[in-house]
Amino acid sequence: MAAKSKKQPRGRFKSNFRIYFGDEIALGPGKAELLRHISRTGSISEAARRMEMSYNRAWLLVRTMNRCFRKPLVLASRGGDQRGGAQLTAFGKQVLALYETLESRFLTATRQPLRRILFLLKA
Repeated sequence: MAAKSKKQPRGRFKSNFRIYFGDEIALGPGKAELLRHISRTGSISEAARRMEMSYNRAWLLVRTMNRCFRKPLVLASRGGDQRGGAQLTAFGKQVLALYETLESRFLTATRQPLRRILFLLKA
């Protein structure tokens, strides 16, 4: 009796890029998403909730981005009774827009070679 072949489903394939500064990821898909949420909500806390991540993790990512770039991407004010907030700086908006342009061009440029690589994966 022949052994049954265990076929792996082809599922989704994910290809993305990250920008490194030394050993740190200065910007990548998750950090870009966090920046978008901060821009929309005006809150690191709410952005973290929407991404289902802890507030501390979101703050860590913001601090890393601010440390890696020449100028801060996010400015935050303390909460408390006055309900603090966060916003992207003009520089942060510029960096995010540039990253989104790179992301779009990356997807366009890699579409055909990626299809060929996917075809070469085991069925």
